[in-house]
Amino acid sequence: MKKQTWLAAFGYVFSVLILLSFLYWLLKNEGFDETTFLIGSGFVLLLSVGWGYIIASHLLIPQKKTQEHLLHLTKDIIHELNLPLATIQANTAMLAKNRTDEKSLKRLKRIEDASLRLKRLYGELVYTIRKEMHEIERERFDLKALVEERVEIFREQNRNPVVIGVERCQLLTDKIGFEQMFDNLVSNAMKYSDKESPVKIILKEHVLQIIDEGIGMDEAQLVKVYERYYQGDRQKEGDGIGLALVKAYCDQEDIGIKIESRRGRGTKVTLDLGRVLSQA
Repeated sequence: MKKQTWLAAFGYVFSVLILLSFLYWLLKNEGFDETTFLIGSGFVLLLSVGWGYIIASHLLIPQKKTQEHLLHLTKDIIHELNLPLATIQANTAMLAKNRTDEKSLKRLKRIEDASLRLKRLYGELVYTIRKEMHEIERERFDLKALVEERVEIFREQNRNPVVIGVERCQLLTDKIGFEQMFDNLVSNAMKYSDKESPVKIILKEHVLQIIDEGIGMDEAQLVKVYERYYQGDRQKEGDGIGLALVKAYCDQEDIGIKIESRRGRGTKVTLDLGRVLSQA
């Protein structure tokens, strides 16, 4: 594709040069006057636009078809992954009921944790594909209800205790993306904290804060925190793309994000929701 692009660009430039040479010849032989110049310039402009459109169509249409085909293919593959993932989770839960020895239960817990990470990645892939296919729309929703719903999921997984200080507040934004962003931030707060350490979720006016008392980060880690595949603590399991996705979502939805952290003291993530508040 790159070779074709360079050849097309060269051909387009060469064609424009020929047209300019023709215009120069026309002016030289016919004499310069305003009418001749306008006719010649218009002729060159029309031919340039027409030739450029032909080249662009030749290059972009096949590329667009390939991209659409890949998106649909990926969507089908991801859809097929949902069934085996659900089967793994269901059978793991069933086996756990019939096992009492600690060693087997620990192994089943690792399988369950791995399946939960796969489920989260599955959701993120589905969301990304829908967004690429322009199937995502902004909608109004209550922030307090969303926070309570997502936190309940973490509680069912026997995660850290959560303190919620969020009043009712209507937002207008991509709800699915907001849920994933929120889940990523809360999951990180829990992952890098002791299991007994509480995570606080506080809303002050239009500013949402997620605060933990975990291991925290130093300045060097904070600089790299949004880099894809970066993990501050290699001993913690994860894919290293969570905060990169969070930052991309915030930039897209015009949500301000700020991360403050101190090694050994914990981390505070601040989200400025002022631009996504619903005025209705």
